[in-house]
Amino acid sequence: MTDPKTPSGTDPKTPYGTEARPTYGTEARPTSGTDPTTTSGTEARPTSGTDPTTTSGTEVTTDPVLLSVEDLTVEYATHDGPFRAVDRMSFRIERGGSLAVVGESGCGKSTLARALVRLLKPVSGRIVLDGTDIAALPERRLRPLRRRVQMVFQDPYGSLDPHLTAQQIVAEPLRLAGVVGRAERARRAAELIEQVGLPSAALTRRPSDFSGGQQQRIGIARALASRPELLVCDEATSALDVSVQAHVLNLLRELQAETGIAYLVIAHNLAVVREISTDVVVMRAGRTVETGPTAAVLASPADPYTRALRRAALDPTAIHGVKPRRVPEGSTT
Repeated sequence: MTDPKTPSGTDPKTPYGTEARPTYGTEARPTSGTDPTTTSGTEARPTSGTDPTTTSGTEVTTDPVLLSVEDLTVEYATHDGPFRAVDRMSFRIERGGSLAVVGESGCGKSTLARALVRLLKPVSGRIVLDGTDIAALPERRLRPLRRRVQMVFQDPYGSLDPHLTAQQIVAEPLRLAGVVGRAERARRAAELIEQVGLPSAALTRRPSDFSGGQQQRIGIARALASRPELLVCDEATSALDVSVQAHVLNLLRELQAETGIAYLVIAHNLAVVREISTDVVVMRAGRTVETGPTAAVLASPADPYTRALRRAALDPTAIHGVKPRRVPEGSTT
């Protein structure tokens, strides 16, 4: 834990803010051909698990791309005029894939994450979720789609209601999704808490009774309650000890293998990026400077900024705090 409890209504990372909650949906996910939120007015693309065969006998494969971001721009209003935090970024995430967005602090990574779950509204560009552009949808039409994209926040304690037990926190999205019966919600919440590796004794405890890693597991269980197709992890391990980080990363890998969920991972730690992602976008000052398969980009970066990030990750003199008295020659290459 690094941050104190966030005051109500002041930070979009907290579930008490005025913006719509990214974790909580209220309506059932629309099925193919009946989605009223498609912008083109045509039949929506079939979602995972639907029959890809048309009535004419011609087989249509489901689009492997789950999320496509096209020329996305996000700005903040300031006294000196608009500040562009995200500048015409484009990328896509395939179903069951893992994309990392990496860059230095302040480059716009978290702003991008909040825009993808529509905690922030972009000024231009497209966020196409399974054929539907959600970038400019009004809340009424956006609400049925919220459960398909969930978020795990950087500060686990600040994102959890301190007055609820772990079981109540995880059960809340189920209630909003229309799961009838308190006993059924409690049963499913207990299953999710067990799935993320917490004991049954955790059910009746409140967030302050848990360690940082345990709190993050509760946040992951809450995000999984609505059975999302994409999980946005905004620096989900940065506030945790290294050993706890490894446990959370292992959990995310296991969940992906079990459920086929896709990840967008916001990080500045290249070790985390290497462990969890198959593709990477390197971001600087709101823009993409390099993109490609994670292994290739980290092994042989093409952009000078990416090379500088890699050197900083490998150079012990770049670590803040007590530095070694002598760095062996060649250790920074």
